[in-house]
Amino acid sequence: MARPTLDLHPLAIDEADAAYDWYAERNPLVAELFGRELDRAISQILDSPERWPSHEQRTRRILLHRFPYMIVYRTTGTAIRVLAVAHVRRRPGYWKTRIS
Repeated sequence: MARPTLDLHPLAIDEADAAYDWYAERNPLVAELFGRELDRAISQILDSPERWPSHEQRTRRILLHRFPYMIVYRTTGTAIRVLAVAHVRRRPGYWKTRIS
């Protein structure tokens, strides 16, 4: 079975960049670890998108290890749409307007 294609919402990219920058200002090594953790989580989603639990509005989410962030995504056919890289304790559900 072929790996699904990945589609990142532009605001999800902005969120990941902002989190990376925040960590980089404090400790570049931690920022690097954050980036690796994001990459690992995205790879896991691509390998097995149905593995992660159902979330709100027919989405799924994966929690990052060591960092208070989650990736919210939706599967559509052979594509995965990442809607948000969201901090788990701030503005719950703000990303719901991104669902089309």
